[in-house]
Amino acid sequence: MDQKKKVRLSDIAEKLNISAVTVSKALSNKDGVGDDLRKQIKDLAYEMGYQTKKDTTPGSDDTESGTGNIGILIPNKFFTMTNSYYWYLFNFISQELLNRKYYSIMELLTNEDEENLNLPHMLNDKKVDGVIILGQVSNAYLEAIHSHYDNFILLDFYTNSMYYDSVSDDNYYCSYMMTNYVISQGHKKLRFVGNIGATSSIQDRYMGFQKAMIENKLSSDITEAINDRNEKGLDIELQLPLEDMPTAFICNCDETAARLIKTLNEKGFKVPEDISVTGFDNYLTQNTIDIGLTTVFIKPENTAKVASDLILNKINGRDYIKGRHLISGNLIIRDSVKKL
Repeated sequence: MDQKKKVRLSDIAEKLNISAVTVSKALSNKDGVGDDLRKQIKDLAYEMGYQTKKDTTPGSDDTESGTGNIGILIPNKFFTMTNSYYWYLFNFISQELLNRKYYSIMELLTNEDEENLNLPHMLNDKKVDGVIILGQVSNAYLEAIHSHYDNFILLDFYTNSMYYDSVSDDNYYCSYMMTNYVISQGHKKLRFVGNIGATSSIQDRYMGFQKAMIENKLSSDITEAINDRNEKGLDIELQLPLEDMPTAFICNCDETAARLIKTLNEKGFKVPEDISVTGFDNYLTQNTIDIGLTTVFIKPENTAKVASDLILNKINGRDYIKGRHLISGNLIIRDSVKKL
């Protein structure tokens, strides 16, 4: 005789056209579900032969009634195997989830699928219990996913919608502190490097830069920001203001800082003797510069832990703090900033 297929929360949810989170809350007698709906869910669960988990506390095996998989969806414009901060971060998230008895399934989101609002294959094929979207996607694409699926969170970006739970670096404050540090070293003429419209992370880093400039009564106009990438997230040639160079550049990430230092060297400038440069992330895939880069470091282990807590609490119907979760870090002072 064939073994009876194990009933999952998503199977019950699909029958009632509700979310798996609602089903989980009802079966674990948590708040947020009406009495009539709770009874309907429990009756159907009994009828379908659903086996209630004995332990739903943090640290227990939550995979009993699901696939045991968490999807990590990464837009391919942000990802390559040999040159990507997201590949680096994915490894920490994957290990953190594995420690909690979940496996990670990575899927790359093509520009075409995002533009056409095609749902990830892992959702269509019901291969995962929840999804972490790592890297900014369009609001239209998020709405397309949300219309079919609830159990996802955003990582390293956020939107103006209160419906989406997210985890991101404290980009605003860390960039503010970095800019203040550079100013404290005697620099008065600074420029930001990064496409402000590309991601919420870059935009927040620019706003932190501007706050420090305003507080120190220094001039900085948004038109002076130097783009490092185009609208599709692809690197572009850095256009330096050779006739009006600053004494310091505040870059939105280390990879951009490394490209900038190389460009400055090609133009005859030395770092930090002539111009100072800072980065963000404390992450360079290759040793492309010969100087220690002053940067911001936010521990990926902390990011992975908070993201794992958030998605697992969400899919298992536990109480959790909804909304945006910030991970802060610290400055790493090296040799790329000169004291004037």
